[in-house]
Amino acid sequence: MKKVKLSLETSFWAIDEIENPFQLINAFFNYCTIDSYKNTLSEIMLYVYKAEVCKKDRPGDIFDFHTAVKSFIRAGYLLTFKAKKWKVKEAPAEWQIISQASLNKEEYENPFLVFEKAFECKTLEEYEFFLNEIVHVSLSPYKEEFDYDLITPHIYIVKMLDAAQVMSERGLEKIKKNIPPLE
Repeated sequence: MKKVKLSLETSFWAIDEIENPFQLINAFFNYCTIDSYKNTLSEIMLYVYKAEVCKKDRPGDIFDFHTAVKSFIRAGYLLTFKAKKWKVKEAPAEWQIISQASLNKEEYENPFLVFEKAFECKTLEEYEFFLNEIVHVSLSPYKEEFDYDLITPHIYIVKMLDAAQVMSERGLEKIKKNIPPLE
């Protein structure tokens, strides 16, 4: 299988250019909290349907959000290729349902499934278009009508954020292949 090479474009918000999607997730959550990302995404989505400018007093915050989330989406795409070699450490025997957030039980146990489903549903380019479009429209004082789906990418970005948070909290381990002994 050919190795997928994709720039994560982290130079706008991270100190260094990051190439590893696992390292990007750590940097991403060090840059901002999951709650902050989710709140900003929700706020942007509200302003998509208003004839007002989102964060009129600090529009640069929206630019920062855009650059970080674009990198995150690219890392999520690369994670779909890592799922066969890596796994998230076991879920605790007992956990609070709130820690699952938007994930179902199966996704909570294997967060890689979220990224696989997300990129089966929409392409990387469609997620990037969605992000560009909602940021552009939320910073515009005009109301726009859309003839394409804004809900599905929004839902999957929230799920990817939750899945990445689970990965970050529980940690990862390489899958060891069982090689039978030579006889």
